[in-house]
Amino acid sequence: METSPRELRQNPLRKIWMPCKNGHRISQRRVCMTNCPTLIVTVGLPARGKTYISKKLTRYLNWIGVPTKEFNVGQYRRECVKIYKSFEFFRPDNEEGLKIRRQCALAALSDVRRYLSIEGGQVAVFDATNTTRERRGTIIKFAEQNGFKVFFVESVCEDPDVIADNIVQVKLGSPDYIDCNTEEATEDFMKRIKCYETSYQPLDEVLDRDLSYIKIIDVGRRYLVNRVLDHIQSRIVYYLMNIHITPRSIYLCRHGESDLNIKGRIGGDSGLSARGKEFARSLRKFIQDQNIKELKVWTSQMKRTIQTAEILEVPYEQWKSLNEIDAGVCEEMMYEEIQENFPLEFALRDQDKYRYRYPKGESYEDLVQRLEPVIMELERQENVLVICHQAVMRCLLAYFLDKSADELPYLKCPLHSVLKLTPVAYGCKVESVCLNVEAVNTHRHRPENVTVQRTTEDALQTVPAHF
Repeated sequence: METSPRELRQNPLRKIWMPCKNGHRISQRRVCMTNCPTLIVTVGLPARGKTYISKKLTRYLNWIGVPTKEFNVGQYRRECVKIYKSFEFFRPDNEEGLKIRRQCALAALSDVRRYLSIEGGQVAVFDATNTTRERRGTIIKFAEQNGFKVFFVESVCEDPDVIADNIVQVKLGSPDYIDCNTEEATEDFMKRIKCYETSYQPLDEVLDRDLSYIKIIDVGRRYLVNRVLDHIQSRIVYYLMNIHITPRSIYLCRHGESDLNIKGRIGGDSGLSARGKEFARSLRKFIQDQNIKELKVWTSQMKRTIQTAEILEVPYEQWKSLNEIDAGVCEEMMYEEIQENFPLEFALRDQDKYRYRYPKGESYEDLVQRLEPVIMELERQENVLVICHQAVMRCLLAYFLDKSADELPYLKCPLHSVLKLTPVAYGCKVESVCLNVEAVNTHRHRPENVTVQRTTEDALQTVPAHF
């Protein structure tokens, strides 16, 4: 019996080619070839930054589009044992404590299996001490049985000041010590660390030579990397070798209001309006008043960000990666004109703003990939002011605030405001500073009706006012 041949059709949303048969798209079965799921396993004594690393790594991988979830075994233990009494629970000769901790680890691994095998996850981060070779052997066996690759991340730190800072900043805020004073909590936690020290078996260059791992020594002063097997593991290593814990702030703002902003036109490469120049002067005073140590200023290669930086009268660096999202055939058009000329494209973008790609242009998904080198360099730097664009600022902000792909394209980044981001223990403190210079509103909310058949009135319902 003769079967009709497969053909290729372009997906209208993402502008990519997909196989079809008899006019219907062929569903692509998820095939595991070289990129089978990865299980990241932390190793190290308490207060060595394992959870900090786990959370940052999870946030980064999700941001670049790799579905990742963290499984903190300490959280499983808190759910099992509602009231924490003291370090005695962690003593190596406490049989009941050992049994409960083993059960919690197995429960977490069971959830890891469900996430990676059923729920479509690609990377799971198993956040626990995993200080013994026996425990790590159990995890390796579990991974082999389920077809997962294992990558260990060990944090080794002997600097008493770093350990003490970690205890004060993170551990004292833990639910375990909610009713303790600082002195009591610190003393108990130091005794908890001692309970692990007696049985701690670090990853060994000889005994563990067949394992894939990175050993981070003294918060990034040195690294030891062994047997990196694939693209995901190399991305993980590259990322972990770029992050640091030095106190700093990152300042994000858009360029001053542009001539095309006033007219309600997207993209383009116009210069600043009179109010845009006034904002730049206000930004200069704000930066001077902040008295920021060794501040670096980055802009895109577009006229409006460069004009803004020029008025600051400080050295600045241009990044092509920071250029605004490319709207392709819709560059310099008003939303009203896009609806009139490309109503299908306008509706498709509203249906999935993150993944939608402008004809001959970019999507937010493309923009995130373009901005990864910027994020990596921001992680390496200390104090930086980034003067950028609405879509670019949304992508950067989504990384630091751990926002999903659905939330990212609708983050509010108004003109003439500065966001100060200060990394804290497991997240980022955000301060928004309005510099009190009027500007047009360029934020368009997602309309209620996103169907292709909608009326022009429905399509333009949330378009901001403009001249």
